[in-house]
Order: sequence, then structure tokens, then C-alpha cells
Amino acid sequence: MRVYLRTFGCRANHYDSEAVRAMIGAAGHSVVGSPDDADVAVFNSCAVTAEAEADLRQSVRRAARRNDRLRSIVMGCAAARDRGGIRSLPTVSHTVPGADLAAIAAALELPASELATITTRAQTTARAVLRIQDGCNEHCTFCATTLARGPSRSRGIDVLVDEALALSERHEEIVLTGIHIGSWGVERGTPLSVLVDALVRQVPRVRFRLSSLEATEVDARLRELLRSDDGRLAPHLHAPLQSGSDRVLRRMGRHWYTARTYAAALMALAEGRAVFGLGADIICGFPGETDADHHATLALVGALPFTYLHVFPFSARPDTAATRLGPAAPAPVIEQRAAELRDAAAKKAAAYRARRAGGRADVVVTRGGARCEGVTEDFLTVPLTAPVPRGTRVRVGLTDDGPVLRARPEAVSAVASSYLSAR
Repeated sequence: MRVYLRTFGCRANHYDSEAVRAMIGAAGHSVVGSPDDADVAVFNSCAVTAEAEADLRQSVRRAARRNDRLRSIVMGCAAARDRGGIRSLPTVSHTVPGADLAAIAAALELPASELATITTRAQTTARAVLRIQDGCNEHCTFCATTLARGPSRSRGIDVLVDEALALSERHEEIVLTGIHIGSWGVERGTPLSVLVDALVRQVPRVRFRLSSLEATEVDARLRELLRSDDGRLAPHLHAPLQSGSDRVLRRMGRHWYTARTYAAALMALAEGRAVFGLGADIICGFPGETDADHHATLALVGALPFTYLHVFPFSARPDTAATRLGPAAPAPVIEQRAAELRDAAAKKAAAYRARRAGGRADVVVTRGGARCEGVTEDFLTVPLTAPVPRGTRVRVGLTDDGPVLRARPEAVSAVASSYLSAR
């Protein structure tokens, strides 16, 4: 059987797709790069925005037009929220909520009992992802993911260490991901820092990175690890902000922080550190957001040492509480607010990159060949001045070439990169 696998959305989805890929390979089947060549297509869906769901539907229809013999399976968050619209798309035979590997194995007609608990050992990306938990116990009024994924469930430390050890044989960086990674261990009253500390101690050499994590969920031990110079945990945090207005945060259901406590948590991490990547998500035009609320967000962005921002126009998701809070701001207003925030983010990013020029960085090469580039420890994407194999980890000197920060390789670590560069 030949399977085409397409992923939409977050790193948690990418991990789930890698698990499906491993399951298909373990069963003796192959994953192909085009739906034209496939017997079955698996689409791993996202429900964060209406645009993401529209992209899914378009992709399923396009694949069906190109291959009328195709049988399609849609998994993920949009599948969990489906009321029949996805199931009625051409060639779709099954919808599987979330990442239920047993159900996906059954839909693929694979032996579910043998394959549903499989873990990943090598992934197709240069930087591996490791899902440490699933689901979320919070109820942000704009979010459909909690509705799709259910309550938080944590994976055990021993299982995660074993999988990370396997991944470290093929990958120089492992990104810890999930739906709400700060809730890892909540069932046992164990903080995320316990897991990260165990991974750093028991999985040698590899660089770990945290995916999106609430700023106020960084405890003293995790802060110490993030601020360490030993290269084991990347000095980088993506901390969702959503709004700099306390009034809007309350309307969003984000009750666990205010603009002040968010700022204090970020400054405790980044203050005094020349190298620290700091990003955030911001929603523009949430129902009830006023000009004053927007300016409060702009002021907070201006005051904090962000190195990048992800700015999103508000997208109303069916059945979420935000749909009952009144209309969003008019589209032209949202566009203007988003443009102002993106402009502020671009200036902060440019200033940070300029400060990094002349320094050194720890880069994992994500694209080899003539257009070689990689990701630094503080989450900058830099082109390399010499070709280095994909998957390699290299120390570089950073040079300022006008608007571009370039990297000159200094020394290549002993890396199992030949596997990745050959894929």
C-alpha cells in the first residue's frame, strides 16, 4: 500500500503525522510524496482558524481530482469537530478525531494492536518533534482545540526519555511539543521542569527546545535551564500573549496572567541575556477590542524584548464562547491593527539580529546544498556561507550582510547527519 501523508497546523500535529509514518513503515508499506501515486491519503487537519479548515478541504478536493482511485482519511482537530462536511468530501472514507493511532490503523486496515503504540525513532525533518502531552484543561473563549483534543493527558518520563534517546541518534535538536505543554504532569502534581531536567540529564549531547509555553508556567528550575550556557536547552521561549489588555484577556478566558505578570515572567527569563529568542502570539480584533486595548498591546510589545511575533486576525470558531461575545472589529480595523503590530515586530527582529552580528551561534542545519540554512539556538533562521549537510549541528560566526544575518561555519560536531541528508 502506498500512502500520501499531508499535515496541517502545529508541531503537535507534525509529531502525530510522524507517528503515523512510523506505523505505516513498520507494517511494511510506503509513504509517497504525491497523491497521484497513492492508494490512500491521510490528511492531518487543524481547526485553529477557518483558513486552516478551508485549506484542508481544498487539498482533499484537489487530491481527489488528480486521483479518482484514492481513498482518503482525515485525522486531527478539524476531524474531531466535523459535523459531516469533511466526511462528505470526495474520496473521504474515514474521519478520525485527534491522533487516535488505533483508529487510524483500523482505517488503513493495519494490525492496530501491534502498531498503535509505536514511537518514532527517526523523522523526516532535520529537527525532531516529541509530543509530551495531549489536550488542554483551559477554556480560552476563542479556542476550538480544547474542544477537539479533550483534557490534558501526559506521557510518562520513562517513555519520553526512551523515545528521545532514539531520536537523538538521528537528530541534533528535539522540540518538546503538545497542546499545552505547561500542563505536563498535572495529573501527578509534577511540573514540566522535572521532565525537562530528566531529558537533559539522561539524553546526552542533543539540544532540546520548548515549543509554545505560557510565560507564567516557567518555574525556577526551568528558568535556570533556559538561562544556562551549556547548550542543552535552547535559550528560546514562545510565550502566547494574545493581548496586552487585561480587559481583553479576561474576555478571552485567559485568567492565569495579566499584562504585568506576563511582562515580569519574560523579563526574569531574558534580562541580562545577550542571546535569548522571545516570541509570542497576538490576536487582533477580538470581540470588544477597542483602540485603547490595541494601544495597550502595542505598548507592551514595545516594552518587552521580543525577537519575533506571530500576529493573527481573530477567527471565530464554531461552538466557542467567543462567538457569543459580539462581533469582531471591522476587517479594515483588524488589518490596520495587525499591520501596526507586525511593523513593531519587524523593527524588534531587525534590531535583535543587528545585535547578534559579530557573535557566535549554535546552528542546526535545516536545509543543505547550495541554499544551505539553519536555525540558531535563539530561533533565528540564517543562511550559511558554505554548504553543510542537512541535520548537522555546527558552530558559526554571524556576519552582518546588509539586511541578512549570515553564518560562517567554524566546526562541525560529530553528528549522524548522513541519514537525514540522504532522505
